[in-house]
Amino acid sequence: MRAVVQRVLEASVKVDGEIVGQIEQGLLVFLGVATDDTQTDVVTLSEKIAGLRIFEDDDGKMNRSVVEVSGSMLVVSQFTLLGDCRKGKRPSFIAAAPPEMADALYQRFVAEIKGYQIPVQTGRFRADMKVSLINDGPVTMLLDSRKLF
Repeated sequence: MRAVVQRVLEASVKVDGEIVGQIEQGLLVFLGVATDDTQTDVVTLSEKIAGLRIFEDDDGKMNRSVVEVSGSMLVVSQFTLLGDCRKGKRPSFIAAAPPEMADALYQRFVAEIKGYQIPVQTGRFRADMKVSLINDGPVTMLLDSRKLF
């Protein structure tokens, strides 16, 4: 399971011109599910992201989590995070989970985040989404559940 995590002042996602998810201060998480991901990946990655200390404390140091700043999270599924660009010019998405599996693990990830008492908004799975954000910092982290064990 891969994630791109961005600290944002605000973020939103639209489908067919309609806002389907929107947050103020918090984290925008693009989430990609791999064919071999399991509930362990969901738990590992959600715990890591919920606890990431990437918000500034009173001394201006990145020392607070999204929970500690009463932030929200916008979680957007993005299978292209599993794209393999090593050969040729066209990415291969063979490592991306099939839609039914990916949606189930995506929904489990959202549920895990809600378990941390973090307000969560989402995109719409398998939809053509338009994502807008104001990155704060900018702060962007790349996480892979397999590199967190």
